[in-house]
Amino acid sequence: MFDVLAFVYENYLGTEPNAEPAQLERKLSAVGFESGEIHDAMDWLTGLNQVTTREPLEPWLIQPHPHSLRVYSGPEQKQLGMRCIGFLSFLESCQVLTAHMREAIIDRTMAAPGAPVSLDDFKIIVLLVFWSFGFEPDALILDELCETPEARLAH
Repeated sequence: MFDVLAFVYENYLGTEPNAEPAQLERKLSAVGFESGEIHDAMDWLTGLNQVTTREPLEPWLIQPHPHSLRVYSGPEQKQLGMRCIGFLSFLESCQVLTAHMREAIIDRTMAAPGAPVSLDDFKIIVLLVFWSFGFEPDALILDELCETPEARLAH
C-alpha cells in the first residue's frame, strides 16, 4: 500500500489531493499496481480526506493549551513505535504541526497495516497529511521527510 501512496504523492503533488477516485484507480492500475494494493490505498486516502476536511469538534484541537502534552495510548504506542513517536515529537518541536495535523497523522498511522509502522512509511503518511492540509513544509523539514539518515554524509 505504501508504494501506491508514495506514487500518488510523487505524481500528484501540486494538484488537488482529492482527485476523482475512479480515474486515480485506473491510472494506478495502468501503472502496474495490483488491485488489492490500490483498494487499500484508496480506502486509506478516503479516510485521509475525511479526517482532514472536517472541522475539529474538540476546542483543544483548534487552540491547545501551550503546556499540554499528548499522551499516546497503548495501541498507538504499538502501531507508531518509538521511532515514529520520536519523529512526530521532533516535528512538533519544530512547530510545523498543528494539533489537528498531529491527530490526523496519528489517525492515518492507526489505519495503516503493520505494527509498528516503519519510519519510512510514517514519513509518507506525514507528507500526505501535509499535502491534504495544503501545507508545504520548508526545505529543511522536507529534507528530513525525504532523506534517509544513512544516505547523508557528515561534513
